[in-house]
Parts: sequence; C-alpha cells; structure tokens
Amino acid sequence: MNGPDEPILIEQRKHVAIVTLNRPRQRNALSSEMLKGVVEALDWAEGESSVRAVVLTGGTKLFASGADLRELRDTTPADYLRAERQKAWPRIAAFKKPLVAAVAGYVLGGGCEVALSCDFVVAADSAVFGQPEIRLGLIPGAGGTQRWARVAGRFEAAELVLLGKTVDAWTAKRMGLVNRVVPAECVVEAGVAMAEEAARHSPVAGLLAKSALRASEEIGVSAGLDFERSQLMVALSSADRTEGIDAFLEKRPPQFQGR
Repeated sequence: MNGPDEPILIEQRKHVAIVTLNRPRQRNALSSEMLKGVVEALDWAEGESSVRAVVLTGGTKLFASGADLRELRDTTPADYLRAERQKAWPRIAAFKKPLVAAVAGYVLGGGCEVALSCDFVVAADSAVFGQPEIRLGLIPGAGGTQRWARVAGRFEAAELVLLGKTVDAWTAKRMGLVNRVVPAECVVEAGVAMAEEAARHSPVAGLLAKSALRASEEIGVSAGLDFERSQLMVALSSADRTEGIDAFLEKRPPQFQGR
C-alpha cells in the first residue's frame, strides 16, 4: 500500500498513523479507488492498538480537489447509490480514534467534506476551502450542505453551497472549520503534533469523549447530557481512570494502556 503509484500511503510514527492521499497529477481527485484505500487505512488504524490517532493529509501542496469527475460524468443515480465510494463517507465520520485533517492548497468538494468529517483541521496558509458543485450542475453529496451549516451557520454556508464561493484558511478558521493555520511547509508536522497531543491521553477516554461530541450533532441537549453521563460511567470503570488519577496525585506522567 506504500508504493509510489499507490493512491494511499501509510506511515506510522509511534502512536500516530499518517494516511496520505497520493494522486498529485489528478490533484488528489477522490476516485473510488482512493476512497476505498482511505477506508482500508482507517479500518487498519482502528484495529491496531499501537495507533491512537490518525492524520489524514495530501501533503504540503494540496489536499483534494473534489470528486473524480471522469467517474461521475456517466454515473447514473443507481450506479451512484451502489458505488463503493458511498461506504467511505460514513466510515470516515464513524472512525473512533482522533482524526486530524492536515490540509493545504485545494480543499474542495469531496475533499472539503472529508475535512468536515474529521475531529481537527490544521490548515496551511495556502488552503482554499469550498463546495463548487453548484458550478457543475450538482450539489454536495457527502455532508457539505449539513456540516457547513452546523459549523458556520446557514447563511455563511449558503455562500459556499449556493454561490460556489471559496474561502481561504483564515476565513475558514473564523467560520469555525479550522483549528490552526500554519505555513504550508509545516502543515503535515503540525497535524502530527496535534495527533500526538491527542494520543498522549487515555485511548478509552478519547473514544468515549469523541462519541459524546459526535452525538451532540445528532440529538438534543437533554438526550446528549444523558449520553455523556453514560459515557462517563464507562470511563469510571476503566483502568485508565485509575492510572490517570494516580499519576496526577503522584505528580508523574500517566502511562495509559487503553483499558
């Protein structure tokens, strides 16, 4: 999976996996093969206990320019619903470990929807975000209408979705999509640093906290508070809880085992 012509490259640094989109000649257009590779990489990372966080990136020059239009050109609605790519979007959103998007250059269409599905977004100062589907007689189909509206509000989202406008990294940060903006040459390392920070904490608590955060997008406050308490009950039964409190009282770094 790490050959130079493979659509996805994987590298592991201690507790962090780096998954790199690798179709630079096609501006990392999200082909079915590439999305299948992303799913396979996430499946591996989720099942690998030594991996505690993942960085999804396209490198320091570009992230993803959108869907592969050559695939979409003659796709029928029935073909689209049956396509392998439809499995990718819920899989990315459902990934259980902390997921950092480290993006540069084009972050458009499906590429933007991938970033919106992650837990953190570190953006290069060169990054350009947008949902240009309207220009092609299409609309976003992997969360662009829903997640932009939740992040930025319906009126700001309308400029991207209905007008096809793009925004730079600093504007995206103001709108709530981006956590940090860094120089382009530093974006992957900045994403890794954020993933390493997440990986230092209890894997059990991280999983539970992420599930509670994601639930906040789907359910009301009262139900969300109940769910949060149920996740806390699970955390209270973990060995990581005991280790975390003992380490704090003993003034030493915790050694979380993910149990």
